Amino acid sequence: MYEDKTLICKECGAEFVFTAGEQEFYASKGFVNEPQRCKACRAARKNAAKPEREMFTATCAACGKEARVPFKPREDRPVYCSECFAKMKEEEA
Repeated sequence: MYEDKTLICKECGAEFVFTAGEQEFYASKGFVNEPQRCKACRAARKNAAKPEREMFTATCAACGKEARVPFKPREDRPVYCSECFAKMKEEEA
């Protein structure tokens, strides 16, 4: 029913493919217009509206490495780096 279409991004001018699956998804959501921008330009436009997230530096309670976290660490709670946090989650499952 749907066939892949090659479209031109109105932002950067690059060609991008509007796949049959994407067209089916758009139709299921009731969207009538085709996308105007390529995936990279859509993502850049979406992220431009978001404020930059403040990151804090902490020391991992498990391995001692420096960790960057999106919250202000408190003295009464341990903070873990991404690797140690993922290991802990695996052990819980």
